[in-house]
Amino acid sequence: MGLALDRARAVRAHGDVPIGAVLLDGTGTPIAAAGNERELTGDPTAHAEVLCLRRGAAAVGDLWRLIDCTLVVTLEPCTMCAGAVVAARVGRLVFGAFDPKAGAVASLFDVVRDPRLNHRPEVISGIRAEESAALLRDFFAGQR
Repeated sequence: MGLALDRARAVRAHGDVPIGAVLLDGTGTPIAAAGNERELTGDPTAHAEVLCLRRGAAAVGDLWRLIDCTLVVTLEPCTMCAGAVVAARVGRLVFGAFDPKAGAVASLFDVVRDPRLNHRPEVISGIRAEESAALLRDFFAGQR
């Protein structure tokens, strides 16, 4: 989670919402990392999770299935990102703060554990949640 928080802090420099993600391989070694880049790139899909999954799939080569991988993200994924976690067959999802406005892993929906889908990752939540939430509070306080 420390690496994901570092990525979240880094994206503040270009005005993006401070959310960071890291993808770990089956041994716990980081293979990809990203922070939000929506403002930087003008791409509405440039969420930290999606970018991290793309980079992780490229790092492992032909295998887009990330079954042995763990995605660590500072904020509960939104619907798009939760769907990407399922589509990529990520084995484990770890997140920090809950997102009561857009969270799709527990807060509003539970996309990743929906029994109608073909894959359900293990979910671990609340890791360094206060630190993750503080980054967001500070960012949005500065926007007002």
